[in-house]
Amino acid sequence: MIPRFGPPPGSHSYRHRAGAYAVLIRDGRALVTFQHAPEPEFQLAGGGVDPGESPVAALHREVREETGWSIGSVRRLGSYRRYCWMPDYDFWAEKLCTIYLARPIMRLGPPTEPGHDAHWVALPDLPGLLADPGSRHFARLALAGR
Repeated sequence: MIPRFGPPPGSHSYRHRAGAYAVLIRDGRALVTFQHAPEPEFQLAGGGVDPGESPVAALHREVREETGWSIGSVRRLGSYRRYCWMPDYDFWAEKLCTIYLARPIMRLGPPTEPGHDAHWVALPDLPGLLADPGSRHFARLALAGR
């Protein structure tokens, strides 16, 4: 069974939304994205898997858009489910989030996703910075396996 983080589903009609996200570690630090709106928060870089796109291809695209970095050494950590409102898309989503561990390889430029900034953070600070409880859980797992 896939674990659920966050509140249980309510009486809303939910759309299924697959997503791929990564704990990005290099040289003793973690690379995360800071999203300014709708709520300012630190997040694991990643996002939705588009129709016809593989989760790993989506992960590479989303990390590049949100941080400006390319990644390598991608390894799946696990998945979780989350029910939430997605204001950017104006719908309630049943998100199936697949989390990976990856290494930032090269900075290609600034983030191209509007409202996102890339930040390097100390590894011990990573779980406490992340807004989503599922992301915090997998960040802790990734750090424990180092």
